[in-house]
Amino acid sequence: MINIKAANYLTKFYYCFAFVIFTGLMTFTYSQEQPISKDNNTEPDTGLSTQAHEELIVDSNIDFEEAVTGQIIPQNNKDDLVLINVRYFSFDHKLHGGQLLVNKAVANDLTEIFNFIEETKFPINKVIPISEYNWSDDESMKDDNTSCFNYRFVSGTRVLSLHAKGLAIDINPGENPYIKNGITTPAGSVYDSTSPGTITEFSDLVNKFKERGWNWGGDWNTLKDYQHFQKEIPIEDQN
Repeated sequence: MINIKAANYLTKFYYCFAFVIFTGLMTFTYSQEQPISKDNNTEPDTGLSTQAHEELIVDSNIDFEEAVTGQIIPQNNKDDLVLINVRYFSFDHKLHGGQLLVNKAVANDLTEIFNFIEETKFPINKVIPISEYNWSDDESMKDDNTSCFNYRFVSGTRVLSLHAKGLAIDINPGENPYIKNGITTPAGSVYDSTSPGTITEFSDLVNKFKERGWNWGGDWNTLKDYQHFQKEIPIEDQN
């Protein structure tokens, strides 16, 4: 004869075991039916962020001394300069970081304009201080490099350029050449108003410069310098 007490224990054990199995099955089924909750950080780690972040490609990362080395620059000119970091989307559609050596008086202008360039994804090939090209304007232009300060004369003259004060910038020379008497610089460049990175009279970028008191070389009559923007600052305001 089966002991009644033992039978009661077996019955309780059976019901407990059945309850555990039933609960486990229900929990598994429920978890399979539920969507992944990002709010609760339950998404599997795929190695990718749930929010896309642009990886910055660094085109230039030098210090001020490197940006002014290799050229004889009067100390008063050097004292007026500052090296600023800028970001832009290049022709590879990726976010790049570069640097401009500029006059302190226009640093804020150019920072704001490059913020606009980044926001609108106007393509800029690269932005590297011209010291990295051994101070050669020709080599910088051949490389389609955007630059600002260069202690040099206006082409074909003995007059100091506004580049020598950090008050002028050349943007995408390959797409926006200097054209005089039918000769285009840099050599081999073509001005095509429909090409990405080209600056035209209808460009919002031109308006952004003009709103801040800059002049554009594309407006000149005797020659066209589509890459070129400059701002004339009274001497007392240059600091």
